[in-house]
Amino acid sequence: MIITLTGENNFALRQELDKLVRDFVKQHGDLALERLDGEEADFEKIQESISGLPFLASKKLVVLRMPSTNMQFVEQAEQLFANAPETNGIILIEPKLDKRTAYYKYLQKQTDFREFPELDQIGLANWLAKDAKARGGSLSSSDARYLVERVGANQQLLSGELEKLLLYDSKIDRRTIDLLTDPTPQSTIFQLLEAAFAGRTKTVLELYADQRAQKTEPAQVIAMLTWQLHVLAVIKAAGDRPADTIAREAKLNPFVVRKTQGIASGLSLAKVKKLVADLLKVDVAIKRSAIDADEALQHYLLRLAS
Repeated sequence: MIITLTGENNFALRQELDKLVRDFVKQHGDLALERLDGEEADFEKIQESISGLPFLASKKLVVLRMPSTNMQFVEQAEQLFANAPETNGIILIEPKLDKRTAYYKYLQKQTDFREFPELDQIGLANWLAKDAKARGGSLSSSDARYLVERVGANQQLLSGELEKLLLYDSKIDRRTIDLLTDPTPQSTIFQLLEAAFAGRTKTVLELYADQRAQKTEPAQVIAMLTWQLHVLAVIKAAGDRPADTIAREAKLNPFVVRKTQGIASGLSLAKVKKLVADLLKVDVAIKRSAIDADEALQHYLLRLAS
């Protein structure tokens, strides 16, 4: 048995790995489990683990993390696996594989290949609703989307928030979400930009005040605005490329890309460049003069809304 776990969704990949290891150890014991890091272990050690017979157990499980970093292993992987005893199971953890390589094609065709891509907003909401049900609770699709928008797209964080909500009340709704969770600064900064480009000046000021109430300093607001403008610039420069392609090439979360595309559609690349230049002027002015940072930032945001 050779299983390949791959993909950039570290949370889902880790969950699958933990389940596989837990089930194996429950049946065969800790002594039957070996873990190796491909970035640290030499080829001889990896070869020994794969080919060696189980010790005091009928089966053996070898967990290899990123063995593709060892070029000798990549070159001889097919032969190593072919010569492995039937008593030995192998789990390969390869978060980022180059799909152009023969190694990737071999793993995809000849192993139990399990891929865990990053989830977008809809995927995260669906996962939350299903996970809530599996834990004995309930969460509607619309409230699950609201939780993602409020907390952000970090699946590990969402899992923790879901557990907290379920402990309070098995039936989760927006009231309990508002009561027990805090909006992430990154999510609120996006809402700030969204409100500004929609011309909702009152909402812009309310959201900025909310940021400051959360102890978000002006320098942090500038940093997050810079990141959002960077994403806008990437999307504009990408032209008509699909969201998943943009996310993969720019190493961005697909959820973030899709969400930002709505704003990007109404802006030119020249406009985005001007927004970046204007924010730079605000940043320099705050650092080099005695101007009020809050007033300068609010003025910048209100100009976006005008």
